[in-house]
Amino acid sequence: MAATAPLFWVALLLLGTAAVRASHVVYPELQSLEAEQVDETSRTGYHFQPPKHWINGPMYYKGLYHLFYQYNPKGAVWGNIVWAHSVSTDLIDWTALDPAVYPSKPFDVNGCWSGSATVLPSGVPALMYTGIDPNKHQVQNVAYPKNLSDPFLREWVKPGYNPVIAPDGGVNASAFRDPTTAWYGPDGHWRLLVGSKVDHKGLAVLYRSRDFKRWVRAHHPFHSGLTGMWECPDFFPVAVAGAGRRHHRRGVDTAELRDKAVAEEVKYVLKVSLDLTRYEYYTVGTYDHATDRYNPDAGFQDNDYGIRYDYGDFYASKSFYDPVKRRRILWGWANESDTVPDDRKKGWAGIQAIPRKLWLSPGGRQLIQWPVEEIKALRAKHVSVADKVVKGGEYFEVTGFKSVQSDVEAAFEIKDLSKAEEFNPAWLTDPQALCKKRGSADNGEVGPFGLWVLADADLTERTAVFFRVFRTNTSKHVVLMCNDPTRSSFESQVYRPTFAGFVNVDISKTKKIALRTLIDHSVVESFGAGGRTCILTRVYPKKAIGDAAHLFVFNHGEAEIKVTNLDAWELKTPKMNVPQQ
Repeated sequence: MAATAPLFWVALLLLGTAAVRASHVVYPELQSLEAEQVDETSRTGYHFQPPKHWINGPMYYKGLYHLFYQYNPKGAVWGNIVWAHSVSTDLIDWTALDPAVYPSKPFDVNGCWSGSATVLPSGVPALMYTGIDPNKHQVQNVAYPKNLSDPFLREWVKPGYNPVIAPDGGVNASAFRDPTTAWYGPDGHWRLLVGSKVDHKGLAVLYRSRDFKRWVRAHHPFHSGLTGMWECPDFFPVAVAGAGRRHHRRGVDTAELRDKAVAEEVKYVLKVSLDLTRYEYYTVGTYDHATDRYNPDAGFQDNDYGIRYDYGDFYASKSFYDPVKRRRILWGWANESDTVPDDRKKGWAGIQAIPRKLWLSPGGRQLIQWPVEEIKALRAKHVSVADKVVKGGEYFEVTGFKSVQSDVEAAFEIKDLSKAEEFNPAWLTDPQALCKKRGSADNGEVGPFGLWVLADADLTERTAVFFRVFRTNTSKHVVLMCNDPTRSSFESQVYRPTFAGFVNVDISKTKKIALRTLIDHSVVESFGAGGRTCILTRVYPKKAIGDAAHLFVFNHGEAEIKVTNLDAWELKTPKMNVPQQ
């Protein structure tokens, strides 16, 4: 976060293993096997990915969005990781450049891992990244553009004074990675966070610097939690609704915080990625520049039951400030859920989620996320449905367009909430288990209702995106949102868990709830209640592909629902990472 320049970052993924499928497992015998061909059957059309192989990861600078991401140029599994580099003018069409950073020095000879970017007051961007030295220690390094007159920033140099941050003073050298974007404090010091751990405690370790070369560790952690290793920390300000002149949906550049009036209008977000679970959670709170202490607001659980950006296949996210449209944009990585042999066979693995605009809700209780507006430029053929009642046990198909690559916005009205099932408070800590128990095929009272996407004609293969409404003993309502891919494929080895989160909405007031779902061959990315709950799921249908993919609306609840409006668009395929000529 620059003091006199816009705030930028770069999101690149980390390494390690995890307790869930489709993580960063090392396959030495496969990591350098070149793909003989690229299977396009389940390859996404408008989600960012390279032409082939494994990725797992922007920065806006002088008219271009720069996306750096970890990439294996030699195979479709993890290994041989470099910082690949692509550019775009609109976050939709992407051009691939040569890798920006790759192992070449003793301080990164064993790998170039995740990091961030900061634009210095001089206008020079600096990449801070984790390298692995000959002792297998994780160290933090810096790189600068070789030629600032090149708008593509194609070449980067690594100063000889690297590493700039080493794991001394008792820091765990094997758990010390993913530096954040730096920010400039009122005392004239730069600050950044590095993820680490001590035993089961995850840490965001704070470092300070006057010159961006020599960094000193603070005496106390910036923040910590009993959740295991903290990877890919992200820390940034957000505007508060109704405060002064600022519109709360606009992003905040840290450089603006030199204005005390602006500084009083903001809250701060700390997000961490949990290595143990491969989930992320965030808190919103206050930050004291004088003491370098961050304190979450009351109501935010500072543990792995906390609020997530996304309750599905979404990890290692980072945000950046877009100075052109004055917004904060969030990117996350969606890994594969099929098998390593399948990744190798199809010749590619891993995509980026759709970039999302992010802002603080009016009540300050959560962050709202919504696909960037540029996605609408891809909309083509349009169909709509209005005021259609769906009784319990009924469903209907939405026809007249190709749904395999589409954008679907729907609004549902519930006629009668009085029959909602009783909610057990014990379910609050594990919505995923509740969704597994009360899935899309389980008949309820108010729901499940929603969409069957990537479905074949006879519905033997389908992915469900749905809501279910419960009632507490105080007559309040709880809304569960689920993505259920358990019937999305006939392949038994595909990882197909149900994903779920609760929706922070008072449905008893309006008796309505909205759903937007982006469908892209092997990814289903859903936004409930205007972006209050988000779930991304990777699916790999064998029958529901191409023109054989169908879209249905269903209701498995006793209470009837009405589709007040449903608008669906086919989406065109952008120029996706075509190499620069």
